[in-house]
Amino acid sequence: MSATNAVTGAARERRPALQEPHPAPPRPRPARLRPADVLRVGGSGLRSRPLRVFLSALGIAIGIAAMVGVVGISTSSTEDLDRRLAALGTNLLTVSPGQSFAGGAAHLPDEAVGMIGNIDGVASVSAVGRTDAKVYRNDRVPKEETGGLTVYAARADLPGTAGAKLVDGRWLNAANARYPAVVLGPKAAEQLGVFRAGSDTKVWLGGQWFTVVGLLAPNELVPDLDSAALVGWPAAERELDFDGHPTTVYTRAEDSAVTDVQALLGATANPENPSETNVSRPSDALEAKQATDDALSGLLLGLGAVALLVGGVGVANTMVISVLERRSEIGLRRSLGATRGQVRTQFLCEALLLSALGGLGGVLLGIAVTSGYAAYQGWPSVVPVWAMAGGVGATLVIGGLAGFYPAVRAARLPPTEALATT
Repeated sequence: MSATNAVTGAARERRPALQEPHPAPPRPRPARLRPADVLRVGGSGLRSRPLRVFLSALGIAIGIAAMVGVVGISTSSTEDLDRRLAALGTNLLTVSPGQSFAGGAAHLPDEAVGMIGNIDGVASVSAVGRTDAKVYRNDRVPKEETGGLTVYAARADLPGTAGAKLVDGRWLNAANARYPAVVLGPKAAEQLGVFRAGSDTKVWLGGQWFTVVGLLAPNELVPDLDSAALVGWPAAERELDFDGHPTTVYTRAEDSAVTDVQALLGATANPENPSETNVSRPSDALEAKQATDDALSGLLLGLGAVALLVGGVGVANTMVISVLERRSEIGLRRSLGATRGQVRTQFLCEALLLSALGGLGGVLLGIAVTSGYAAYQGWPSVVPVWAMAGGVGATLVIGGLAGFYPAVRAARLPPTEALATT
């Protein structure tokens, strides 16, 4: 029994042991592309076609430059307007006669200036009165060639209230306001050919010679004075048959009382007929001009958006052609193990890089255009950060949309078909 067991045990030792089945080898995983690798692969596709890339990026750059330039120029203009209003003051109010109830021309009473000066919150008040006189360079100019110049009677305190400044000579004062002396606005002086003030400089005004005693600087808040000839109030009444009624009363109010003073001006200037007066702020005209500029800026922004859309079409066209020309490259990469996602990422990265180049170039070009135009106009150069960031962001969105279809098309290309086209 023991011998039998020994033989059986030896046989078991000589029997080969059953081998367990080997596990299936794991599937090789495709190598993952790091962000740096994606950028490197995408950039190589752009470097191989520099001229086409430049033209496509230029289309986007023009659209972005137009948008950034329009926003920058509009912002620079607004900044310049704000600075001028801050320097000149927005507390200047004007009162002028309107129309009477019967439809005729109304007029302000002679006492309007004094009554307005009694309003609480009024810092200073002055006035001009329009006359029927005409001004010419000399007495040989035909009477009908007035040049659109207006002769006003002016009070001696007008410069301090209206913000008028002299570039040559002096203003009307108690000594010369009673005599034939005149101060010319800048446009009037240019049209009359007067470039300096002095006792030997005269113009033909109201049928007699007036001595030019001063020349005004341009006045942005009161542009009517730029094309005016201003004579003293007493001289206008004596020499030019002026009736003494002011046609425009200028009022400087304290900053905290502008609204209250404006509400009282009409009734104070003409208590009997307050509805026959017009009350306004000269700064409103500047703000209206700015609103017109903003409307034009909106139109130009629309044109910039169209240019940007055209640039996006250029990107899409470039990427579609790139896919067609690089079928063999796509097939080779797929045969070597590149996945559809990797091919799709490569071409989408190329589209985004192309758009980014155009966007950055457009932003730089828009900044240059804004700076040049602002320097030409004497404005501060201001380009909002949101405009620059928005310009680059818009190009990336356009580029992503334009490159999505070509990227998907490249990823769906079968390797065998792509290699068969070589």
